[in-house]
Amino acid sequence: MHEVSKRGQSWEVTDELWARAAPLIPQSKRSRKKKYKRKAGGGRKPLEPRQVFAGIVFVLRTAIQWKALPKTFGASSSIHSYFQEWRKAGFFKAL
Repeated sequence: MHEVSKRGQSWEVTDELWARAAPLIPQSKRSRKKKYKRKAGGGRKPLEPRQVFAGIVFVLRTAIQWKALPKTFGASSSIHSYFQEWRKAGFFKAL
């Protein structure tokens, strides 16, 4: 059996990494041009940004498919949507 280092697993989001990433996460905005079928606040609640970031880091570090993401991170389709949104906003380049 292998020993886990003091730093933890390579896919774990440490408090230090989160402190660097959190201020850079883009805020979601509702488009004024888009017509929404539901009222503001309707539908599923947004996921916690740290949980989303942890899911993204897990996929990128382990190279698993998005669909194979463990449910503890949330729905894989939701995590992937956040990834696409944050990528377009330049989050990963800024990080």
